[in-house]
Amino acid sequence: MKYRYDFHLHSCLSPCGDNDMTPYNLVNMAKIMGLDVIALTDHNTALNCPAAVKAGEEAGILVLPGMELCVSEEAHIVCLFGETEAALEFSRCVEERIPDIPNRPEIFGEQRLMNGEDAVTGLYEKLLLTAADISVEEVRPLVDSYDGLCFPAHIDRDSYSVISALGAFSAAWGFTAAEMTRDADAAAYIERYPVLEGLRILRSSDAHYLENIGCAGGELELNCLKWESIVCSLTKKE
Repeated sequence: MKYRYDFHLHSCLSPCGDNDMTPYNLVNMAKIMGLDVIALTDHNTALNCPAAVKAGEEAGILVLPGMELCVSEEAHIVCLFGETEAALEFSRCVEERIPDIPNRPEIFGEQRLMNGEDAVTGLYEKLLLTAADISVEEVRPLVDSYDGLCFPAHIDRDSYSVISALGAFSAAWGFTAAEMTRDADAAAYIERYPVLEGLRILRSSDAHYLENIGCAGGELELNCLKWESIVCSLTKKE
């Protein structure tokens, strides 16, 4: 059965995320847009994921806790987890490996922490837009150790993608999936980078605003709408 997904969404905790992107709002906008499963992937943190997972349970939509990790090469990797606590443990690991640079909300925007009632509980003080002291080669085994899965984000973009940062896509990194933007020509990229052949190509929105949620139109063929089935789909070769 086909399920509609968006595995790359930012909440108001991401400094570039709109303040209207609260966990409750983004989950329910995803429901309005007819999505079946989404992932909250704020920059370098998973601290708003518990609120989003709770909102998903109430709305009847599967919410995967996750993160958009910025690795030391200045490339973005989407990391997803089946359990909220695993995502939070990974988040604590990443927090220790990002620079201790304070956020400047007048420049980057506020980094709002939210609870399950969609109320602001505080502001995250450390800037979340910096690169973690984690290389692209380390990501797959590190995420595996938390029973998660990961894939490079928006590989067709000219900034913050593994291809733009490193000029190549290596099989040695161990990825079994990769994300492209909605209008990217997957066939052209596979011809240019043959290592992409057989990888699951995903299309997610990278939404920072409510109106962009679900715009990439991604669909997955799954046996059932459960984490285990998603893992199977994203880790097997096509």
